[in-house]
Amino acid sequence: MERDPIEEGATDSADLYDIATWESRSWLDKLSGGVYRSLRRLGHVIVVLLALVILVAQFALTGLAAISDPIIGAFVLMSVVPAFGLAAYIWYADVTTSEPLSLLVATFLLGVLFAGFAAIINTLAGAITLVPVVGMVLFFYLVVAPVEEVVKWLAIRLYAFRSDRFDAVIDGAVYGAMAGLGFATIENAIYITQSIADVGTIGSQQIASAGQTAAVRLLAGPGHVIYSAFAGYYLGLAKFNRENAGPIVVKGLLIAAFIHGTYNSLVTYLNPLLDALGLAVAPGVAFLGFVVVYDGVFGYLLYRKLSHYRNAYRQVDMGTSVSFADESVGRDRADFEESTDGAGDYETSEGYSESRRAADASEGRRTESQYPEGDSE
Repeated sequence: MERDPIEEGATDSADLYDIATWESRSWLDKLSGGVYRSLRRLGHVIVVLLALVILVAQFALTGLAAISDPIIGAFVLMSVVPAFGLAAYIWYADVTTSEPLSLLVATFLLGVLFAGFAAIINTLAGAITLVPVVGMVLFFYLVVAPVEEVVKWLAIRLYAFRSDRFDAVIDGAVYGAMAGLGFATIENAIYITQSIADVGTIGSQQIASAGQTAAVRLLAGPGHVIYSAFAGYYLGLAKFNRENAGPIVVKGLLIAAFIHGTYNSLVTYLNPLLDALGLAVAPGVAFLGFVVVYDGVFGYLLYRKLSHYRNAYRQVDMGTSVSFADESVGRDRADFEESTDGAGDYETSEGYSESRRAADASEGRRTESQYPEGDSE
């Protein structure tokens, strides 16, 4: 941490209060601290209230109230089952202390609330899509993906991040998954209710339309969980690396936004791309295959990241060294597992024997140089 030149040159006993250092001493100091904390809390309250107003407006203007219908509500719930399952797995993968239900639910609800911010910004910036293809791709990469990932990140940062229970890097991925689940839930609800509104007649046709939309959103939901879990993981990393917190947070958001923007772009132009490649694939089959492969690839990368954290945590918990050295240098994670006789796997390996012989030979040379022939005791 940088220090003023006076503080660097002063003795430990020097009182530099209000000169080069500061701490809360006087009534004015305490008042200033109280005002600062109150303004921060007020800012958070205003953000939440504004998000709530936007959500209420969405219910009133976009027909979201239709989800109160048991059938429509059932379609919404069905559409988030895979996303919920993925979020549950990420929660299960947390090898540290279990996160409290109150924080998980709060993060989910904030993910629902803050989705309205993304909807407004996306709508205002929608003019860029008037440019064919290029405009749409830029819209996905520069507006939709970064805005949606930032509002999901905000759902973590505003509340759970500040809690003492957020006490490990991997907790960021857990809360990120919950924020993504909340966002996917409200987004699916909007799409399903809009699909009903687009059907002129009521009855079975509306139900069929809602069912088709729910099936599509069923596949799209897990993506939001994956994207925000990446961003959340790096937010957790930033919490415990405050000196580099800014770049770490940006890295997580860039990763999440890139994966998100690439998905939107590819899925939008999937059929034209297949036609250009001369591949005759039914649109439904192509969409299903693409989503499964795409989410599978990035889901696996997320799994690998969580696995690395889990393995490192277990090694530390067992009092062993932590390393992820490449297998090509002769050591893998098994190097840190002790055998029944107390010797590690590396200590019994051929590589260790060679290195030990080299060390013994070197020791012998040192002994000879210390005690030349005829002078040894």
